Amino acid sequence: MLTLEEFREGIKTADPGKDCPVAKTLELLGGKWTSRVIFELQRRDAVRFGELKRSLADTTNTMLSSTLKRLEEAGIVERRQYEEMPVRVEYSLTEAGREMLPVFYEMAKWGSRYFGIELE
Repeated sequence: MLTLEEFREGIKTADPGKDCPVAKTLELLGGKWTSRVIFELQRRDAVRFGELKRSLADTTNTMLSSTLKRLEEAGIVERRQYEEMPVRVEYSLTEAGREMLPVFYEMAKWGSRYFGIELE
């Protein structure tokens, strides 16, 4: 595994357009709602669309649906449909999605220092 020092040295000469894991991760997380959806799904085991929509009140149904679909196609989100009446659909993170928790943790630590917000 690459150390932080090796990473620092490597990015000085890296071509960000050529199979760069940072660029690809930022591309995956790009978009206004993607990171917020992943963060909200980190907080729960599974969530229905309506619950997620309430947590992200500023988004539209269309935007939330397209974000969830894109994350499902990327293997970050799992969509589970239960064959009952009425039909119930739940969203949860895949193992790859759950592995992003340390990324959000590091972002929280940085944000706490930068913005002066206490972590609880």
